[in-house]
Amino acid sequence: MRIAVIGIVIEKNRSAAKEVNEILSAYGDNVIGRMGVPNPEKEVYVISVIFKGSNETISAMTGRLGRIVGVNVKSAVTNVEI
Repeated sequence: MRIAVIGIVIEKNRSAAKEVNEILSAYGDNVIGRMGVPNPEKEVYVISVIFKGSNETISAMTGRLGRIVGVNVKSAVTNVEI
């Protein structure tokens, strides 16, 4: 298992947040921590997630998130194994 930092940006359509949260909940055992920073004036909502998992698990979750309309996802996977 590796540690990854995942950045999620939800643009304009806040309704995508429900689907994002459902996916994050499905991987709840892998989430070490998360922080959300809303900017309603600009209609941008940012979530940062510290995640532990295999490369396959990280890719599966970010892939699911990236398929949601209005959601952009980037991940940085470390070499740190836990």
